[in-house]
Amino acid sequence: MGSLTQVTIDFDTSHLVFPIIIGTVLGLLGLAILIRDRASIAAAPGYWRHIWQEMDKVRFFGTIVLTLAYFGAMVPVGNIWPNTGMGFLICSVPYVFAVGVLYLHDRRPRNLWPIALLAVIAPPLSWWLFSYVFFLALP
Repeated sequence: MGSLTQVTIDFDTSHLVFPIIIGTVLGLLGLAILIRDRASIAAAPGYWRHIWQEMDKVRFFGTIVLTLAYFGAMVPVGNIWPNTGMGFLICSVPYVFAVGVLYLHDRRPRNLWPIALLAVIAPPLSWWLFSYVFFLALP
């Protein structure tokens, strides 16, 4: 019975739990969309070509690159200060700013201030919430 009341955390892999869950959910949602739209996909021979031509490639691939760089940098930065969440905090500020700028249509300096403010406030607030309120370790 003693082993049921003890919790052990493998810090080498614990940071991968949520990305795996989110990736699985996104994959299942994509599969559900393909199943739902299978008739229109089969009926329209140029369906994928139309999707490719109409999509916003800069934002689509930019989001993928930024997210991969974000998750890839989080662990090495976090290893400098282990089990403090500093990897999350230090990597989240530029990530939130870069994604905000990527999706912004009018990139005049006047419009960048709200994104910069959000990038500086939201990650430390999230870090504080997870670390001190929920007692969760971040990478």
